[in-house]
Amino acid sequence: MAQIQWFPGHMHKTAKEIRENLSQVDVFVELLDARIPFSSDNPLLTEILGTKPSIRVMTRADLADPQRTVYWLEWFKKNNQAAVVAVSQKDREKIGVLVTQCRALFPDSKTPITVMVVGIPNVGKSTFINILAQRAIAKTGNEPAITKMQQRIQLDHSVALLDTPGVLWPNVENASSGFRLAATGAIRETAMSHADVALFLVRFLLADYPQLLTSRYEFGSGEAEPERLLEHIGRLRGCLKAGGKVDTDRVSRLLLNDFRSGSIGRITLEMPEMILVEQQEVEKLREEKAAKKAARKQGWKDRSRND
Repeated sequence: MAQIQWFPGHMHKTAKEIRENLSQVDVFVELLDARIPFSSDNPLLTEILGTKPSIRVMTRADLADPQRTVYWLEWFKKNNQAAVVAVSQKDREKIGVLVTQCRALFPDSKTPITVMVVGIPNVGKSTFINILAQRAIAKTGNEPAITKMQQRIQLDHSVALLDTPGVLWPNVENASSGFRLAATGAIRETAMSHADVALFLVRFLLADYPQLLTSRYEFGSGEAEPERLLEHIGRLRGCLKAGGKVDTDRVSRLLLNDFRSGSIGRITLEMPEMILVEQQEVEKLREEKAAKKAARKQGWKDRSRND
């Protein structure tokens, strides 16, 4: 699987602005997607934020597997991660409490504190901001890169929010994480083939949530292969082209929309143990890449000496 690279100009600008405003920010609220807690954890933001106080919030918890969400929360706590809470759009009171938690980090402050909200594209940041502000301020939508610039929002006399555009990192080395980001809508659809993302999703669902697929798409054992199942769904839902052939792009979009809306069921696409294996594979690829680079460099030196 190829590595994913989608880092448009405004994301580079956002990362730069976060660095420039770092001294003005008292605490960060970093949003993660509860369906992909690891893959939505931006290493670029981790590097920029450094030791600044932060609270992490897993959004879209109503779309994630509740048992796996509990597992992830326990894992974060056990591994000494920054404070983490899981919320959905309906948890307005729970989200509102986060303002109090941010304020409590600076009990002796005589001036208003500034809270910057950060996260990957389409993680639910604008909806989160609107709930905190108790009014529609940030533009929302089910696609990445809607917010294009920072905006400052005064909540009350003691707390101001800085809303930032969603930002990825230049190179998603873990290809599986790239597919998960695409499946949840964090990556612009033009960056990847719908069919590739849909097949990745189907393979995972067949392994981890076969009962949800069976219930939603009424398939039998004969369709238990990813390509066959996608074709079955296409015929079931009338995603056909002239001549009765399945329109692969159309059925792939349908499947992805069903997943994103929660129509298939509450699903979490990754677990810590899975990520550990993938990280080992990424490290192995890094070592192989470094070895090839060193070999090329040595080859150039040898040719230079011979010349």
